[in-house]
Amino acid sequence: MENGASDNKDPSGFLSEIIGAPVTVKLNSSVVYKGLLASVDGYMNIALEKTEEYVDGELRRSYGDAFVRGNNVLYIAAD
Repeated sequence: MENGASDNKDPSGFLSEIIGAPVTVKLNSSVVYKGLLASVDGYMNIALEKTEEYVDGELRRSYGDAFVRGNNVLYIAAD
């Protein structure tokens, strides 16, 4: 399949492949975080490095490191 998709329905393979890559994480609250994916666990808890927080499309804050609790995540996209 194309674009890194596979027949495996478990996203953990994809997520492990993009560790260290730039990602966009959108929360259920519509807040968006962009940064380098440092780690992700089975609960979708996410650690990001060089993180930027966007609210309504505008940059609000920059963080060195950020941790996002998995139950708040709407999606993770590789940039």
